[in-house]
Amino acid sequence: MSDKTSEAEIEMFVAGLVLDPASNAPIVVLKDASGDTCLPIWIGLAEATAIASALKKVQLARPMTHDLLKDLVDELGGRVVKVVITELQENTFIANIEIVVGDVVKVVDSRPSDAIALAVRTDAQIMVRPEVLDQAQVTLVSVNTEEGEEEFEVVGGDEEGGSKNFANIDKDKWAEILAEMDPDDFKYKM
Repeated sequence: MSDKTSEAEIEMFVAGLVLDPASNAPIVVLKDASGDTCLPIWIGLAEATAIASALKKVQLARPMTHDLLKDLVDELGGRVVKVVITELQENTFIANIEIVVGDVVKVVDSRPSDAIALAVRTDAQIMVRPEVLDQAQVTLVSVNTEEGEEEFEVVGGDEEGGSKNFANIDKDKWAEILAEMDPDDFKYKM
């Protein structure tokens, strides 16, 4: 199950979901263990709802698509081991889901948002290849303002990929938004 690329992968965690202030599109924010490197991925409303409901442990009367996928893997004797964000091609992230069935590892192509929604349901690792981080990561660096308050600024990231929208992240404001996040915030409004 171990190969050279898996040794180089960096484990990341879902830091939360935020809305892009420019487009109102949901963004899933992945962070590394140090909390300094962030990987923002713009996703759809349905996937944001799926991730938010799993993070908040919301129990629904009927299974959502990602719950169904988890149940299918379980019923077939499989286990989701990890999801890997493998590439960034023309501002589109590519991911794989690794499922172990017996002694066999199955690798399934996926959108990162679907892979992450499944990973949070199965407690699977979320991994990112270093070359993806090189292209798309943002790093939060602490700076002191004139008023003496600590804020965080973004260093790096692909301006074309949208990471510029994180240019003025305030740590406390971000924590407040994430703490008050509700799965209903991401539901379709018709």
